[in-house]
Amino acid sequence: MALAYPFSAIVAQDEMKRALLIASVDQDVGGVLVFGDRGTGKSTAIRALAALMPKMEVVAGCPYNCDPEGPRPGLCAQCRPGEHHGGEKVRKEPMPVVDLPLGATEDRVIGALDLERALRDGEKAFEPGLLARAHRGFLYIDEVNLLEDHIVDALLDVAASGENVVEREGLSIRHPARFVLVGSGNPEEGELRPQLLDRFGLSVEVTTPQVLKARVEIVRLRDEFERDRAAFIKRFQRKEGKVRRQIQDARAHLEQVDLPDAIVETAANLCMTLGTDGLRGELTLIRAARSLAALEGAEAVTPQHLRTVAPSVLRHRLRRDPLDEAGSGARVGRAIEEVFDA
Repeated sequence: MALAYPFSAIVAQDEMKRALLIASVDQDVGGVLVFGDRGTGKSTAIRALAALMPKMEVVAGCPYNCDPEGPRPGLCAQCRPGEHHGGEKVRKEPMPVVDLPLGATEDRVIGALDLERALRDGEKAFEPGLLARAHRGFLYIDEVNLLEDHIVDALLDVAASGENVVEREGLSIRHPARFVLVGSGNPEEGELRPQLLDRFGLSVEVTTPQVLKARVEIVRLRDEFERDRAAFIKRFQRKEGKVRRQIQDARAHLEQVDLPDAIVETAANLCMTLGTDGLRGELTLIRAARSLAALEGAEAVTPQHLRTVAPSVLRHRLRRDPLDEAGSGARVGRAIEEVFDA
């Protein structure tokens, strides 16, 4: 397995790194979409974060990474009471980070009949797909805007329900499939379907750094990494450990972070000012702000937390306004000034 570039060695792109950390703390935020120029570290950051994630407890032998301490209804059929003989063993596994290639078939993504077992044993069995492997982890799609429509439809169904349902070839299978969806792409290669765009909790726009000092540092660090990966990773080991502990502490502290009524009111006011559809904007705002507060070790969500996450949460939820030539980022910025400085 190739050694990943350290997350703490990534220069600039602060909004992207913050969004990925927020999503890693609270899965309910809804994932991260990273759009921007080629060669700006999108894939590097996502794979670097995966290397930081703490190991998780799973039921030994379960193909779906079921949580032994999780609620019974959220388990797969073989891990529910009455479906096994009890006393299941528990093992610790790295949090899965599954790549969904653009050319993947629907069978490969959602699962299908295990043809090898069917031909060898005459047994009708299910072969889990990529969605099963990604349960409780990350599903990463590079060039997400080029994904085929039938795969997008399958992802939308699972993202909405947290469960993968397969009804084909005489099979009737249901299994849990809750994951953090992370997508990256280049806007020059096409837009994302609105239905899928709305499923991402956070949207980040990355650009090529225009500061000479930052560009020089990025090139120098990357060259050093390519020449001796092991030594480079060892050099950043302490910083990586600090970020890993920050994520672990934030996860443990998340439920204790207080959410004042005034923060909820401000979130609703901001979404009303921008005219966002539905209530998903407000829900994601408060979840992302709470996650950021947990990362900072704060006891309660503050207006500054809300203000910090608002651009990432709202810029991809705006309707197009033919009378306003400003981009979505500028429109969100104006609304933030209006609401927070009132």
